[in-house]
Amino acid sequence: MNGPDEWDGRELPGGPGERPRIPSPRTAAEDQGPLPDAPPAPVRETVDDTAGGPRAPEAEPVTEPPAPLPLPLPAPAPPHRVLKSLLGAWALSACSAEETTAVEAHLTDCASCADEALRLRDAVGLLHPADSLDLDPLLRSRVLEGCLGRRPARIPVPEWATPYDAETAKLDALLRDMGEAEWRAPVRLRWFEGERPVERETTVGGVMGHLMAVDGLVATALGLPDPLGTAAPPGTPDPLIRTETFWRTPDEEHSPLALHAPWRDQSYALIRQVSFAGDKVAELAVPYGDFQLTLRDSFLDRAFECWVHAGDIAEAVDYPYQPPAAGHLHRMVDLAARLLPSALADRRRAGLAAPPQRLVEAGAPGRTLHLEVEGNGGGHWYIALDSPAALGTPDRTVAHIALDSAEFCQLAAGHISPEEAAAGQHGERDAIRDVLFATASLSRL
Repeated sequence: MNGPDEWDGRELPGGPGERPRIPSPRTAAEDQGPLPDAPPAPVRETVDDTAGGPRAPEAEPVTEPPAPLPLPLPAPAPPHRVLKSLLGAWALSACSAEETTAVEAHLTDCASCADEALRLRDAVGLLHPADSLDLDPLLRSRVLEGCLGRRPARIPVPEWATPYDAETAKLDALLRDMGEAEWRAPVRLRWFEGERPVERETTVGGVMGHLMAVDGLVATALGLPDPLGTAAPPGTPDPLIRTETFWRTPDEEHSPLALHAPWRDQSYALIRQVSFAGDKVAELAVPYGDFQLTLRDSFLDRAFECWVHAGDIAEAVDYPYQPPAAGHLHRMVDLAARLLPSALADRRRAGLAAPPQRLVEAGAPGRTLHLEVEGNGGGHWYIALDSPAALGTPDRTVAHIALDSAEFCQLAAGHISPEEAAAGQHGERDAIRDVLFATASLSRL
């Protein structure tokens, strides 16, 4: 008996030992030419019920197939100028599906648009969506510093006026982003009088009117026009009286948004005036009611108040705001520290501070408080306790206060009370208390 793989040649024709041939696959019916006509429809015989015999056969009704609907013509491609204008949106994936299809079809035929699309797509890759799109408030200062480093200004801004220049530029940038509704947003102004904090409600427009009215003290000292004009109060100029006078003017009530341009123009005029005058006017006296400051210190005072009130505005409209640069903040803290001996003397005359323990000649060393301000813009200051004309020295230190720079500035602005100041304290308790309260008394409207 043959095995399963042996072939004896008997099942199919062929010589002995010859295996059967495997037939090739059959072709489909439609591959052999046209298909035959469909068979005729079957004829049904019906019975004639009336005659009892078969009725004539009826053919099945033939229905005509419905005519095919015409296909819509493809929409014409947009012109080149339209597709080119969509390249930026396409690079940002902001086009609709139809626009994307049209742009990508166009890029296969237009070499110039294809090159532009590649450049735009590379530029999109450099964007960081997670980063804030707001401009850095110090950008202007860095650009100016870089430009001046390459080509010094023919008429540079005095060093003591640069903090005011920077802070007014930051506030100007904040105001440019605000609409009229935000200019009417309520703002709470806070300062310290005597032994208690004081508050005053106003608007963003009211804050800007206050800044412009008090800046007018510096403007008039430099021979510039007074922003109050003929409404300026007579006699010794006082910041509070000038502010109240400005708030009573009808223009401030009806169009607060219109205050932006006059305030900005006045700040530009102040910077321009001192830039032309230079250090010759640095010691010019600027009256502030019951006290006065040199023009050098007055510009630091105005820079500090501009920053503080800009923070009040930013808080009212829920906008982030950055502190001054470290060098500028150090100058502002230094001004406050230098004013503390006089503030202590004023509080003693008002019966709000302990009397001096001993008399000290002008220029002689006396009891001293070591004020340490930590952080950005900080430093060490030695405050004379017994007389504003005395000299504070490390070897006469009887007390020590350590404060963060932000905490010290908030205290000097009257935004926190002396009891709330998170100060490290060591030494005479009365001296520490008097200096903390004297720091808060530096604030004013």
